[in-house]
Amino acid sequence: YATCEMKPSSKIDADKPQVTGQVLFRQCYSYGRLEAIFYLDGFPLDNNQSGRAIHIHELGDLSNGCDATGGHYNPFSVNHPRHPGDFGNFFPKEGKIRKYKPNLFATMFGPYSIMGRSVVVHEQEDDMGKGNNKASLENGNAGKRLACCVIGICSKNLWEEKLSEVTDKKKR
Repeated sequence: YATCEMKPSSKIDADKPQVTGQVLFRQCYSYGRLEAIFYLDGFPLDNNQSGRAIHIHELGDLSNGCDATGGHYNPFSVNHPRHPGDFGNFFPKEGKIRKYKPNLFATMFGPYSIMGRSVVVHEQEDDMGKGNNKASLENGNAGKRLACCVIGICSKNLWEEKLSEVTDKKKR
């Protein structure tokens, strides 16, 4: 189990969304699929906004806001969006993202572990590598970094609490 406590980047303008919350990870065994819960607040309240890209970046360095997190975590030197930490686009509702995603390609184990790396919420939607330019194949033209956090180990209690909140909402 791992968690990442999302905080707004110190480098963004005050009028930009101040994103907070958590990204949680669970991987039951070393060769199993990674699961994630995205539990984020602070987006604009209108529901017609475009998606927000969320990615794992290579460094867990927040010394210069989210700008010190390096590029996308891309250990296999492949084009975007096939990096292990390319999570795609998330569409906030009522200022929040509440999403459970199973079967992710990243891992918490071994030489390609995401532990100690960062999760970044971007200002724009990910073009999924279809932007016909170099940046599209590197980062999906996702724009400025709104918020970020460093991935660290946590207990299973936090995962279980948030999972029930995210999955219970679907039943209503």
